[in-house]
Amino acid sequence: MNYQSVLERIAQDVSPQLGTGRPAEYIPALAAVDPGHFGMAIADVDGKVYGVGDWQRPFSTQSITKVFTLALVLAAGGDDLWEHVGREPSGNPFNSLVQLEYENGIPRNPFINAGALVVTDRLQTLTGDASSELLGFLREESGNPDLAFDQEVADSESAHGDRNAALAHFMASYGNITNPVPTLLDHYFWQCAIEMSCADLALAARFLARHGLRADGSRLLTRSEAKQINAVMLTCGTYDAAGEFAHRVGLPGKSGVGGGIVAVVPGRCTLCVWSPGLDERGNSVAGVAALDRFTTLTGLSVF
Repeated sequence: MNYQSVLERIAQDVSPQLGTGRPAEYIPALAAVDPGHFGMAIADVDGKVYGVGDWQRPFSTQSITKVFTLALVLAAGGDDLWEHVGREPSGNPFNSLVQLEYENGIPRNPFINAGALVVTDRLQTLTGDASSELLGFLREESGNPDLAFDQEVADSESAHGDRNAALAHFMASYGNITNPVPTLLDHYFWQCAIEMSCADLALAARFLARHGLRADGSRLLTRSEAKQINAVMLTCGTYDAAGEFAHRVGLPGKSGVGGGIVAVVPGRCTLCVWSPGLDERGNSVAGVAALDRFTTLTGLSVF
């Protein structure tokens, strides 16, 4: 398949939507990003990368990193993680407090903020330095040793992180957080502040298309664990719009409020698209449209 020509067609088709939506205004460092940016990359299972637009321009990964943190915890033998976080769609905003009280401090899934805090807490316990462990993994899988945290974004997240602090303290009151909350929040904010390009993310996520195999051919996850992550991405990866995303795109995907979305075609390739203009649910307007066009033009989906 000629992925390059597909990408060029997609860029042309979605160009009228560039600049629509609004960047994440509640994080000042993200609010200043031009919503007219657009980049998209595809990495096949052998590591060949195709791209269009701003596909090599770094952006704030935000919640996309939750996929990789989850993978690292499962790879470390953390199957009991599922006793502390569910695998069901939330149906509520990604930073909702309401559901936690009804469900005794157990988050619905690992991709809403509360669930991601539980996963990061577990990675901190396993490694002693969750954010550095994650950054090292992403550097290795992307092949880019220059990946780094964005200090401005991390500081911005921390200064406006009261809701995440409330989520963490609430879960700690139920015994579902084991590390000190300030330590956990530091690592969580650093995790969300990693900058990567579409090319970096498409390459880093290839283990999900390779049924758990890392870039060097070693096994990170069992086939079953890779399937589990892809399944949760499909049902929970785009906040409370996951059903619509599955309907339109038909691929496991994980979005972030930096405007990026990673998607997986098991056995074939991984994709990353970036455009900072978000819809009301926190997903990139042009990004979702681009992935919709990809599955339409190629016929590739999990259905």
